[in-house]
Amino acid sequence: MNEDALYFLTFCVGAVALSLKMTRTEVYARLKAADLVNDYIVPGYDILHTFSRSYIVEDIIDMMKRKGVLQ
Repeated sequence: MNEDALYFLTFCVGAVALSLKMTRTEVYARLKAADLVNDYIVPGYDILHTFSRSYIVEDIIDMMKRKGVLQ
């Protein structure tokens, strides 16, 4: 993972945590459990980082729901 992808992952975790009113630790744990960190966010960095914050947050929350780590 390069430095830009790491910063983006940190941004995503923080933004999703804020939106869901959860801790960053809890969001990160759920993302890891659903394999969204290594299978979606980091590999998708080149495309995902071009979208708006609200789109990214909604997209990640939708993926978390589909993966069953969020109701």
